[in-house]
Amino acid sequence: TFALLNFIAVLIIACPCAMGLATPTSIMVGVGKGAENGILIRGGESLETAHKLDTIVLDKTGTLTKGRPSVKEMEPLPGTSAEEMMFFAVSVEKGSEHPLAEAVVRRAEELGVAPSDSSAFEAIPGHGVKAVVDGKEVLFGNERLMSGRGVDIAPCALAAERYSTGGMTPVFLAVGGRLMGVMAIADTLKEHSREAIEAFRRMNLEVVIMTGDNKRTARAVADELGVERVLSEVLPQDKAAEVKKLQAGGKKVAMVGDGINDAPALAQSDVGIAIGTGTDVAMEASDITLIGGDLRAIVTAIALSRATIRNIRQNLFWAFFYNALLIPVAAGALYPAFGVLLDPMLAAGAMGLSSVSVVSNALRLKRFRAAI
Repeated sequence: TFALLNFIAVLIIACPCAMGLATPTSIMVGVGKGAENGILIRGGESLETAHKLDTIVLDKTGTLTKGRPSVKEMEPLPGTSAEEMMFFAVSVEKGSEHPLAEAVVRRAEELGVAPSDSSAFEAIPGHGVKAVVDGKEVLFGNERLMSGRGVDIAPCALAAERYSTGGMTPVFLAVGGRLMGVMAIADTLKEHSREAIEAFRRMNLEVVIMTGDNKRTARAVADELGVERVLSEVLPQDKAAEVKKLQAGGKKVAMVGDGINDAPALAQSDVGIAIGTGTDVAMEASDITLIGGDLRAIVTAIALSRATIRNIRQNLFWAFFYNALLIPVAAGALYPAFGVLLDPMLAAGAMGLSSVSVVSNALRLKRFRAAI
């Protein structure tokens, strides 16, 4: 009878309920807490991985900036008026969905310039657009587009350099193979971008800005935000490769983006974070989606991941400690020397209490507060 009671007590105490509850309860509470803070986490794996991150790669347009660029300046060459420049630019861009195209269309409306019909429209990713307007081939894009088509941009080089140094994107216009001028298009940084980047540094995260802009423009924006590392002139199709290079160097990388061209990089990264104000494709490819556009939510997401992992470790420790301590007692290790024998009914109560303690500890995560 003595041996049978000990045997039953050991079976009850050894029931791994607490260990089985240790991880999923913390993950469930953590995911729910993320939703309360406007952070949609696709699954437990994403939440667990986020605490290992050491590098944050930030897309510029629409992520660090508001994603609503505007035409700031125009520099037409002699013999060309600003209205003529705008006419050809808006005629080419009126059918495009690119943010820079929207800026041109808005500026044309402000100036009262009506577009003409275009044909043979072609978007060249990372370079610009090409179309035929009034029988003339029109090129509207960056320096790489112009050099690839044999257009000399030297007459506008000084103006383009000035725009780039000021953090604006120079966009060249050529009609019939002849340069007509250059425009400066700029986007406004989000109010809390600098604050979020400073918070990343306090969390010992390396911040990298990745953009298709030229080196001068990218460097000017990075200096304004206090970021040292910049990946500039990155074509849309090369973004995933850049993330892969960082991973090959032993980095745990989070990619933050909002556009269609960010989707491959979001999928490649260890944790993809999409801005909720961006495209559906980006959100589908991501592991975490921020309902709003505030980058400070990323800080909260990483802090929540760290708190969740810490909670899981506490749960596992106490679950193992409980078994390691009470299984020998249930087997009679303290009897008869100390007169302690664990009755099966007491063992059942202790087993239930261990599960309650693990769940209660997991629920402490509900007291988590946003990091910023």
